[in-house]
Amino acid sequence: MMRHEFVTRRAWLTDRRFLDLLGVTNLIPGPNSTEMAIHLGRERAGWRGLLGAGVAFIAPAAVMVTVLAWVYVEFGTTPAVTWVLYGVKPVVIAIVAQAIWGLGRVVVRRWQTGLLAAVVIVLGLLGVNELLLLFGGGAVGALVQRPRWLTGRLSGVLFAPLASVGAAAAAPTSFSLLGMALLFLKIGAVLYGSGYVLLAFLRGDFVERMGWLTETQLLDAVAIGQVTPGPVFTTATFIGYLLAGVPGAIVATIAIFLPSFVFVAAVHPLVERLRSSSVTAPILDAVNAAAVGLMTVVLVLLGRSALVDVPTVLAALVALAVLIVTKVNSLWLILAGAALGAGVHGLGVVA
Repeated sequence: MMRHEFVTRRAWLTDRRFLDLLGVTNLIPGPNSTEMAIHLGRERAGWRGLLGAGVAFIAPAAVMVTVLAWVYVEFGTTPAVTWVLYGVKPVVIAIVAQAIWGLGRVVVRRWQTGLLAAVVIVLGLLGVNELLLLFGGGAVGALVQRPRWLTGRLSGVLFAPLASVGAAAAAPTSFSLLGMALLFLKIGAVLYGSGYVLLAFLRGDFVERMGWLTETQLLDAVAIGQVTPGPVFTTATFIGYLLAGVPGAIVATIAIFLPSFVFVAAVHPLVERLRSSSVTAPILDAVNAAAVGLMTVVLVLLGRSALVDVPTVLAALVALAVLIVTKVNSLWLILAGAALGAGVHGLGVVA
């Protein structure tokens, strides 16, 4: 959606620049979608854009999750959203497919990057960890240039600060807003990977070690974070509300997203240097190729669960055609997908 909005519709940046920002985003901890939004804000309007884009991207999801958390606490249930997802998922498939096609044409200009993307797709479908594939792609680019010094320097820049953050997040034995904030700050600073990796972190800290949540509460929190629009990290908003009401939701949201602002602010000025350097440019190209390969893997895996019958296949094809022919805001397609889901289920077309 970001690529369609900012590259295709508004032409605020090129596909090459978008890919470079995406590649760097994939190499730092934190929620990729949020960090990409922060990068784009920084690109468009400097520091004010960095803050404005990040807050604007996070706030709607945080508000929605807070409302759902209130419903959960008051009534003990979470609203059903299956019918919405039924119609939305095929549209998402179309959006991802169009993005892969557009970005892939920029990345795969040499047979080497095409081969790397293909290898990543195969290994990703075989279940190889996405982080291993991303960093492995960068390593391939590094080996091509043989900068032995580069690997050590990059690993130090990316990972050295994290040990101190983890140590600082040692939580107290009883609940406090500060203790919760430190835990979420730690998670936001060190977490790579998907929402399922987030689940493992949250379970270890909030269920097993601190005992602040039950298993059921945690699973409900992750479910709400997964099915609401916006970054999955708003799971923290839900948990914060469960533990301390509205103040807890606000503190948890700020704490888990704060490292993303710091990382992007630190890395963004380096993107142009990485691209212009004869040493690091091939590494960035390799990471970008790996990222496109991983997007393709996601497309295949999502397609298996999203395109389940004739209405969903037709919805995906129509959405893709609309995206190719027009510059319509993809949000309208998402809303149309939700309406389709409501209509199909309301008419009893599917069970």
